[in-house]
Amino acid sequence: MTDKPNSIDDVQTMLGAQDYVCDRALGTVVFLALTLGRPLFLEGEAGVGKTEIAKALAAGLGRRLIRLQCYEGLDAASAVYEWNFAEQMIAIRTAEAMGFEGAGADRTALKDELFTQDYLIERPLLQAMRPQPGGAPVLLIDELDRTDEPFEAFLLEALSDFQVTIPELGTIHAPEPPIVIVTSNRTREVHDALKRRCLYHWVDYPGFVREIDILHARAPEAAAALSQEVVAFVQKLRTEDLFKKPGVAETIDWAKCLLALDVVSLSPEVISDTLGAILKYQDDIQKLQGSEAKRILDEARASLAPT
Repeated sequence: MTDKPNSIDDVQTMLGAQDYVCDRALGTVVFLALTLGRPLFLEGEAGVGKTEIAKALAAGLGRRLIRLQCYEGLDAASAVYEWNFAEQMIAIRTAEAMGFEGAGADRTALKDELFTQDYLIERPLLQAMRPQPGGAPVLLIDELDRTDEPFEAFLLEALSDFQVTIPELGTIHAPEPPIVIVTSNRTREVHDALKRRCLYHWVDYPGFVREIDILHARAPEAAAALSQEVVAFVQKLRTEDLFKKPGVAETIDWAKCLLALDVVSLSPEVISDTLGAILKYQDDIQKLQGSEAKRILDEARASLAPT
């Protein structure tokens, strides 16, 4: 376990050691979340590095990362706990084989035995309330906007008191609150009541210099000239009318694909062959066929030319 950082600079250094390039604004809100013990709500387009912040933070602090991946229809039971029905049925069959008659004190004793920790399957929210060897874990609640409003209301209560209730066992309270990172791609608006309990930060696409730094950290084997062309092209691509603009994750993936193909410089042909690394919808890929890829590449190279 590593001590929590004492300054914003320490946060940037810690995350940088995990190959996460953190700007001053993000470093500030992460420092405040750690210092004040407040959940951190990160919103932004998909692929800009929101999830990676939680991973880098857990690695930098030497804490366990517990991830709750949200989806439509997620309910409290799936997020907190479930009973191991298969094992419970085996226990019942075993009791029957041993002469259990299902009445009176025997029934009560069997019921009490079935609903104990031995048959409890802990899901992410309950795991995050448990003591961890390296200290309070980092709880990543990823893509909260994919869930339904009833789950959001439940989460509001859980994050307020850092406790969950299991009817058969009672209330379980976290001895040390987890470090909570909540992310949203803003496919729908998250309720203000939850946001008010968090520190908020919008994670935007990085500028050219910062994206170059990110690429150098994640794909250090890429030559400087190729890295500059890749980042300039992707940044120009984000100004186009696309259904899904490429994120930083796609920039990194594309650079690694180009390295695997021994590409040293972009060309319209190479771009056409590797578009699937940066664009994920056929309509977007179709727009870049023919002369469009060359036009954007020319504009990207012109932006790199010294003035």
